[in-house]
Amino acid sequence: MKKSIIGIVAVVIIAVIIIGAIFIFSKNKEEKPSTQSGVKIQTAQEMEKVINDINTKLGENLPSLETREIDLTDEYAFTSTTGLKSNENVEAVVASEPFMSSQAYSAVMIKAKENANIEEMKQEILNNIDMRKWICVSAEKLWVTNYNDIIFFVMSSEEWGKPVYDEFKQAVGGTVGKELEKTEEF
Repeated sequence: MKKSIIGIVAVVIIAVIIIGAIFIFSKNKEEKPSTQSGVKIQTAQEMEKVINDINTKLGENLPSLETREIDLTDEYAFTSTTGLKSNENVEAVVASEPFMSSQAYSAVMIKAKENANIEEMKQEILNNIDMRKWICVSAEKLWVTNYNDIIFFVMSSEEWGKPVYDEFKQAVGGTVGKELEKTEEF
C-alpha cells in the first residue's frame, strides 16, 4: 500500500512539473515581441528614424546625408524623388540624399494610403524614377520593396545601395514584399 501511494505521489509530482514547464515556456514565448509585428512605421517621423538609424549604422560607408520629409504639394520634388506621377495614394515621403548633389545616392520611404495598390506603385517607381537625376553622375542600381504599406527604395552604386537595402530589410525583421531590382544601362 505504501508503494502504491508513493507511486501515485511520484506521478502527480511529475505531472505538475511537466504542466509547470509547459506553462512557463508558453508564457515566455508570448512575452517576446515578434520581430515581424514589433516594427511600427506609420508616420514621417518614424520613417525618418528608420532611415537615420540605417545611416548611423552604415555612416562611415555612406556619403554625408540629409534626411527630410518631402512636401507632397511640391509636384516637382515629389515626382523627382519618388518616380510616381501622382501623390493620390501617398500619405508621406521621406528621402535621404547627399548634401552634395554630385553623388548618386537616394534612399526613400513612401507611406501609402490604405487600399493603395502597393505592387503597382513599386512598379511605377521602377519604371519612372530618374536614375540620372544628378549632375554628371548616375545611380548604378535600384532596389525596391515594401514592408506592409511602406515602400522603400534605394538607388546608388552597389557599394552604397545594397548595404542600405539589406539594413532596411533587417530593420523590419526580414518581412518584405516582392523585391524589384534594376541596373542602369550606361
